[in-house]
Amino acid sequence: MTPAQSLRDFNNYPVLPLRDVVIFPSMIFPLLIGRPGTLAAVERAMLGERRLMLLAQRDPNLEDPAPSDLYSVGVVANVLQTLKLPNGLVKVLVEGLHRAEVLDFAQTENSFDVRVRPLSVTDTSVLETRAQMKVAARRFREFVSLNRQLPDEVLITLSNLNDPEHTADFMFAHLPLPIEKKQQALEQSSLLEQFRIINATLEEEIEILKIERSVEGQVREKISRSQRIYYLQEQLRVIKKELGEETDEDYSDVIAYRKKVRKAKMPKLVRARADEELDKLKGMPMMSPEASVIKNYLDWVCAMPWGTTTKDNLDLADAERILEEDHFGLKKPKERILEHLAVLARVEKIKGPILCLVGPPGVGKTSLARSIARAMGRNFVRLSLGGVRDEAEIRGHRRTYIGSMPGRIIQSMKRAASMNPVFLLDEVDKMAADFRGDPAAALLEVLDPEQNNTFSDHYLEVDFDLSQVLFITTANLRSEIPLPLQDRMEVIEIHGYLRYEKLQIARNFLIPKQVKEHGLAADELGLPDQTIFSIIDVYTRESGVRELERMIARICRKVARENIKHPGRKLQLEPDRLEKFLGVPLFKENVVEQGNRIGSAVGLAWTSMGGDVLNIQASIMKGKGNLLLTGRLGDVMKESAQAAVSFLRSRGAPWGVPENFLKDHDIHIHIPEGATPKDGPSAGITLATALLSAIIGRPVPPDIAMTGEITLRGNILPIGGLAEKVMAARRAQIKKIFVPATNRPDWADLDAELHKDISIQFVDHIEEVWQDIFASKRGKARSNRRSSRSVSPRIS
Repeated sequence: MTPAQSLRDFNNYPVLPLRDVVIFPSMIFPLLIGRPGTLAAVERAMLGERRLMLLAQRDPNLEDPAPSDLYSVGVVANVLQTLKLPNGLVKVLVEGLHRAEVLDFAQTENSFDVRVRPLSVTDTSVLETRAQMKVAARRFREFVSLNRQLPDEVLITLSNLNDPEHTADFMFAHLPLPIEKKQQALEQSSLLEQFRIINATLEEEIEILKIERSVEGQVREKISRSQRIYYLQEQLRVIKKELGEETDEDYSDVIAYRKKVRKAKMPKLVRARADEELDKLKGMPMMSPEASVIKNYLDWVCAMPWGTTTKDNLDLADAERILEEDHFGLKKPKERILEHLAVLARVEKIKGPILCLVGPPGVGKTSLARSIARAMGRNFVRLSLGGVRDEAEIRGHRRTYIGSMPGRIIQSMKRAASMNPVFLLDEVDKMAADFRGDPAAALLEVLDPEQNNTFSDHYLEVDFDLSQVLFITTANLRSEIPLPLQDRMEVIEIHGYLRYEKLQIARNFLIPKQVKEHGLAADELGLPDQTIFSIIDVYTRESGVRELERMIARICRKVARENIKHPGRKLQLEPDRLEKFLGVPLFKENVVEQGNRIGSAVGLAWTSMGGDVLNIQASIMKGKGNLLLTGRLGDVMKESAQAAVSFLRSRGAPWGVPENFLKDHDIHIHIPEGATPKDGPSAGITLATALLSAIIGRPVPPDIAMTGEITLRGNILPIGGLAEKVMAARRAQIKKIFVPATNRPDWADLDAELHKDISIQFVDHIEEVWQDIFASKRGKARSNRRSSRSVSPRIS
């Protein structure tokens, strides 16, 4: 471009940055502005000559562009009108006047001012430019006629333009070019080059629009042809019917489906619905989309196991043998199934129970359900609910949706091929809800014995009887199961396996299975009991046996490899050789800390992998009465610690706690293994006991553990997971446990093996624990208080 030389043409204007648009001279365009800088620029323009410098942004996503983020060439525009909108934005109508180039920027309070010089467009070949303009005008008319987005009024405006420069700017404004291309056109100084760009762009756009029109025409022709064929087929059918020449070949699909419907043992209402769909199918062309939807529906209805049941195995002895053969332990669920079979033997039909097996991973919940089906002689079907978020996964989609199909309940019943299978709903605690609905709410009807005899799937739209199904659900955490679902199920807690139970499972199930799967002979690998115990203790840390099975498989692989090198070798694997096969032990024995026990007490914790012991530590030091809690404690456990401190302040005097012991001392409570999150209220009595030990300087014996929630009155509230906590205490060689008295029934319900080698003391109040641990010192503490009004706490 050739800049005008007159210095008086160098003017200052406020800058208005543009996003996603380039405005050309003589173009009137509405702008919506809301950024503080652009609002300030418009206000300053309205106070002056109503002129703005419009510059396009290089990056339209920038909210507050700097001078380097703007193109240097733009358009000086006149502000025709401004209108403030209710939402705070301002609508500005601008008219482009002429091109201009920025010489420099000047920062104002909220925006920029620029000094610019006008730019002119040169015409080096008038005749060729005129020729290019005529070609461009002709192509532009063809482009507008093909493009439905441009009104015909555009052509009227074009016909009134005689100036080549204005014509080029008008065409650029209406061409679908990217911002970068439009900016290049704005910066182009040669009018001839501008028309060359316009002609090349129009030629490409016209070809694209012609292809689009061709594709649309082909689709329209295909649809019209289908409609014509349908109309002619209907006419032919009516003519044949009038002449009495209607044949079975015209309804071969309908006849085949009628045979299927007649063969299926459908209830009356379902049969009536199927006949209704068949009548619809008879009246429409077989190749129409609606006919395909009806055929798919009839396929599903006919495939359901209406009236088909399997005969239950009512031989209790045989059923019990199968259950014991497949699983070791698991006494409660086995008894419940045998009770169901006993009742079934006395009455012809009862509603299937809905059992919920809750326990840690790897204890055999899923495999037990399969074993129950085998013991009862029923078909088995499994549905995993982990990660299910859509209600339609349970109830299905309505037939109005493309590709719709029944929900997973109906799909599973089709696979089961009977009305009374054992139906496993796995991981029922891992469902989630989102904007598509709550699958747990849809399961309420499935798992309600009073409703599931008329379960309605959105796709089938007929009642389906689920009352004969034996539903078994599984979960890892009872607290994660929605309460309405829990109310409809009989929850059976399955605890982690004991050490001796894992030995029996490994001996009777896991080792034979892995030896067979790895192609070993029964005598090629020997694992003594002590070796299995060593694997359990130092290579696995779990409630179930999954990791134990992996370790046995790992040994079998190494033995198979060795036997390839040395055929006929028989291995008796002793504990001292385990490290060669399994590597360095993964876990160390979970024993209680020894040494200085002042300020330390042993708590018991429940985890999703079983139980664990907590070595809770408390220290007293000079300070200002602060309480510091470390070890990655959750909010509930922090509150338990605060409750323990408050109880000691209010009720600790008889045990040697000075009245104002917090005033001049800080308390630090720490639970080791700081990377592991810890939470829950059951460490309350342990926290209080460790703190009292630190204050009075009396140690807590290392073979004593305790669990229970403490109140501000010192009462001990019940806890959960007693079996797992007792197992953890046994592993840590604990000899005595303090347990809330309200958990006495839970203790009586535990396996007899857990009662061995451990003493349980039931307590209602924290002072009963202290009486047992600190009794020998209590009298001395009282005599000390008689001789002195205050006793300094002992710092550990």
